[in-house]
This record gives sequence, C-alpha cells and structure tokens, in this order.
Amino acid sequence: MASLAHPSSQTHLFTKLSHQPKKFTPPSRIRMSLQENAPSLAVVGVTGAVGQEFLSVLSDRDFPYRSIKMLASKRSAGKQLTFQDRNYTIEELTEDSFDGVDIALFSAGGSISKHFGPVAVDKGAIVVDNSSAFRMEEGIPLVIPEVNPEAMEGIKVGMRKGALIANPNCSTIICLMAATPLHRHAKVQRMVVSTYQAASGAGAAAMEELELQTREVLEGKPPTCNIFKQQYAFNLFSHNAPILSNGYNEEEMKLVKETRKIWNDMNVKVTATCIRVPVMRAHAESINLQFQQPLDEDMAKDILKSAPGVVVIDDRASNHFPTPLEVSNKDNVAVGRIRRDLSQDGNKGLDIFVCGDQIRKGAALNAIQIAEMLL
Repeated sequence: MASLAHPSSQTHLFTKLSHQPKKFTPPSRIRMSLQENAPSLAVVGVTGAVGQEFLSVLSDRDFPYRSIKMLASKRSAGKQLTFQDRNYTIEELTEDSFDGVDIALFSAGGSISKHFGPVAVDKGAIVVDNSSAFRMEEGIPLVIPEVNPEAMEGIKVGMRKGALIANPNCSTIICLMAATPLHRHAKVQRMVVSTYQAASGAGAAAMEELELQTREVLEGKPPTCNIFKQQYAFNLFSHNAPILSNGYNEEEMKLVKETRKIWNDMNVKVTATCIRVPVMRAHAESINLQFQQPLDEDMAKDILKSAPGVVVIDDRASNHFPTPLEVSNKDNVAVGRIRRDLSQDGNKGLDIFVCGDQIRKGAALNAIQIAEMLL
C-alpha cells in the first residue's frame, strides 16, 4: 500500500488529518457523524492518497458511523492518526479485521482487494472497492451514483449479508459524469476519448516524484525515475498501463469496457487514448460524441447545466474553460468547449472538454456516495 506523502505548501498534495482544521467548518458546528445507531466502517489502505481522501470526504459530508477502523499494511500498523478530533491507531489488515464491520472502503490495490474483499463480504460487510479487481465481474455492480444507481438496488446496510460494489476507474467516472446526461437525451452511438491524466492517478509516490523531478530538472540534475521509467516533469507520454495485444493499454480498455457495463449497452462504440501529463492533481479529457438523435450545442449546454455533479465552464468570449487547477479538491466535474462537431452532419456530433479531480470524484467521493446509498 502506498504511504502518505508529506504535505507540501506549494503543491497541496494532501493535508494530514492529524492537524487539519476543516476549512469550511464554523467553530460552533456540532458534528453529527458519530452515532450509536450508525454503521461501523473500515478504511482499507488508509495511509494512501485515496485512503486519506476517504477520510476527508467522510468528514466533509458528515457521514454517520458508530466506529471506524483504520487499516493498512504491517509497516504502517501502530502509527497514530487523528480524525475528527479523535485519535486512532492504524491496524494491520488481516482476515480478522472485518468482524462487526458494516461498510468497508477499499483502496489498497487489486491484489489486496482480491484477497480481502471476499473475506470482508463473508463476514457480512458491504465492500466498496476502488481497485479494478471486480469491475468487470458479472453480478458485481459497477456504480456511479449520478449515472446508474439502479445497479445496486436492494443492497443496504442491515440486510445481514455482505456484498461487493465496484468503484469505476477514475477516467470512466469523469467521462461519464459529462457524457451520460447527453446520452440520455440523444443516445451516444460512438465516443472518442483522449485523456490528460495527472500524477494523482498513480498515487502519492508519483505525485512526490513529479515534484522532485521538477526541482531536479530546473536545477540541471538528471531526474529521479522510480515510479515512471522516463522523465515526467516537462514531458508527457502514453499512460503507463500495460499494452495489450490489440495495441490499446489497460487504462484505455477500462474506459471501453466500463462504459458499456455502466450504460448497459454492449453496442456503444468507444475508443480511447490515455496520456500522462505533468499535472499534480485532476484529470482532463477531450470527448467527441456521435449521437443517434440530433443534439445542438445550446441544448447540450442546458442539459449539462442541470446535471447533478456537473458544472459548466464555457466562456468563449474570455477563452475560459475547465482546467485541472480549478477542479482540484472540488466535488463537481467541470465541462466546457461545448461545440458542434463540424465533421458530422445534422447536429449529431459534439465535442466537449471535461476536468475532474481524480482523487475526489474519480475515487473517494464516488465511493462515499455509494456508501451513502447503502444507508
């Protein structure tokens, strides 16, 4: 499991919760999170970037819980962590960790999820898993709450049996938050996605390396390349996921397969090119959509303005459109550059540009929203 990076005043990688006064919390506020009749929680991979963001989102949204277990690898066990003014000891993840746990939030990598996810389910926990381990397994819901909440119908805390729900890949979540409202109106037949993915997608260590490399390059030193096998600072390259026999990498095929599962449409045509860019946090995506029914850009803009979890930033006069910086640490996915695709006839094509915080809506927030639907 990734370890938590030290905070940096320049890059704001994350803020340690042990000394984090919540920014928007007035001093007089009484927290309603800790409740005797609320579910018991476990956070698996609590020391990683997404694990820390789980805690931040739980706190921001006053998610109700009666107890919370902080779980991580053996090397992190015994360390202290402060959450909502209470001190917790991080525990080593074992097969006994899920006794009495109602909801287990996993973000510790696919191999950990594959081993411990079924263990938690057998103990009666509902697992919300952020890895790719179960996303494409038949019978396991792959859920974006604003897009396909019906996929997890009937799964609730208190039903006295465990279940497993998969959190989609970050790029898929950010893409479909914007594309789905338009798809509902005019039916997407084909979607071409080009991603510009930040270091945050590869975890805390990658964010640290980008910061380190940037300093090294500016000082004329050779860059340290431990996480990525090539220079990341002042460069961009094809996503570091393994290349498959069809020439696509795994990240690109996740977008293809997950879109079809979430939309419950095996016939929708999706192609993707995924690129790493030297941005600290928040992914961007250029999306070209081909529709079955006509959809003009003004109607598309109106649809997106009323879509939950979406904000439109589309000011042509001042050339102001979504940027990763604007959406960093924000819940909403931003959409702009909404324009008719001139290469397609009859108002059946649109281009849009989307930015979303990969750690937040692309991972932790989506998982917590799923957990809220379990209550």
